Amino acid sequence: MEKNNYLGTESVGKLLRKFALPCIFSLIISCLYNIVDQIFVGNGVGYLGNAATGVIFPVTVVGWAMSLFFGDGAAAALSVSLGRNQTKDIHKIVGGAILGSFVSGIIIIAVSYLWGDGLLRLIGATDANLSMAHNYGVIIFAMMPLAMTQNTLASIIRADGSPKYAMAAMLVGAVINIIGDPVAIFILDMGIEGAAWATVLGQFVSFLICAAYLRRSKTFQISTASFKLSKPLLCQTMALGTSSLLTQLSIVVITVVNNILLVSYGARSSYGADIPLAAFVVIMKLFQIVLNIAIGIAAGAQPIVGYNYGAGNFGRVRKLLKLIIRWTIIVCLICTVLFEALPGFFIRMFGSASDPVYYTFAVLCLRIYLSLIVFTCTQKVCAIFLQSIGKAKAAAPLSVLRDLLLIVFSILLPVVLGVTGIFWAAPIADVIAMIITVLTMVKIWKELKCEEEASIGEKQI
Repeated sequence: MEKNNYLGTESVGKLLRKFALPCIFSLIISCLYNIVDQIFVGNGVGYLGNAATGVIFPVTVVGWAMSLFFGDGAAAALSVSLGRNQTKDIHKIVGGAILGSFVSGIIIIAVSYLWGDGLLRLIGATDANLSMAHNYGVIIFAMMPLAMTQNTLASIIRADGSPKYAMAAMLVGAVINIIGDPVAIFILDMGIEGAAWATVLGQFVSFLICAAYLRRSKTFQISTASFKLSKPLLCQTMALGTSSLLTQLSIVVITVVNNILLVSYGARSSYGADIPLAAFVVIMKLFQIVLNIAIGIAAGAQPIVGYNYGAGNFGRVRKLLKLIIRWTIIVCLICTVLFEALPGFFIRMFGSASDPVYYTFAVLCLRIYLSLIVFTCTQKVCAIFLQSIGKAKAAAPLSVLRDLLLIVFSILLPVVLGVTGIFWAAPIADVIAMIITVLTMVKIWKELKCEEEASIGEKQI
């Protein structure tokens, strides 16, 4: 098995480019599954179709959350173990993560099918979009165990030193989905079900490619013994993955709460129930793209950060933190300028712009909701960094801080401001969360500096 010593010696800037860029592309590609569906469904079915896919979105994010719970946790444990040269049980960490993700997918299928339309009603389906949400969801849910396992494997593959392989697996699936969507929707006239079939086909191919990697892994070898669960190792994986889990689950809670609030307050406004819901779905897709770029930077750095922290190279860890934050701020500022200057372009991209009421409302709310996305992403990136160095207790609350504040303000503000108040909740939550994050990270920075000085002192002795 290969050693990863170069993670502790090569330039941190070069390493970050090598690991983060493929990770960013992988996460953007994973976003494309849902976003491509939105674009083709929006243009082929209409904004009710977008609303229907938005109803299914929270369930798919639960699956994504569980896959990252095990995948990112295993990746962090693997990286720190490599840095400490403790490689004996790495294969068991990987096996436990794969098994945990697959079983979670089975549970999600069972709950979704048994609950049925009652679940869809609960998370925001209306009379107008329930039928389409049902038809789309039945197909999407069926692939959840393999789609989740594939996502877990992608995190492990990146931590194993093969970020480009993980990216290629995602890319192949996304291309299949991009080609399959217009064929199924427009040529085969399958409507929203066609978009679902194109998605699951792409996910299945990506799973096969990721599973094939297990025969060529660099730092571990999978065998039957790898899937015999070890409670201490599984607990370690789950502790380190909690931040990723909470980050994704908070998106589910936000989406469900906002879906319900948008339908309720929208029905009392001149916009109706479906226009605010459809606009929110589109805005969340754009939000996800930018957030995934930021997460890609931090998650891509995770193997490097974890290895160097485990090896006691605290100076390199601090350099990586500065680079991660700098990259995140630059990307987010560029996106903010585009969103504020060209909101109509992004709304038209998802179809239904011919309805002037919908278009005007969506443009206004996009500008509001995404105005401080630089704070959102910086805060999330800091939580992932803490996860990478094994500080699970600090990472977990920080990962959900902004989202908890967002939920509170989403409930309070529309009482005064009406349906648009739901969108104003985001920038207010961002400001408060960012202040707390800065205070937390200053403390962590000082701790790393002290550990670096102590390490240098020990070496001199």
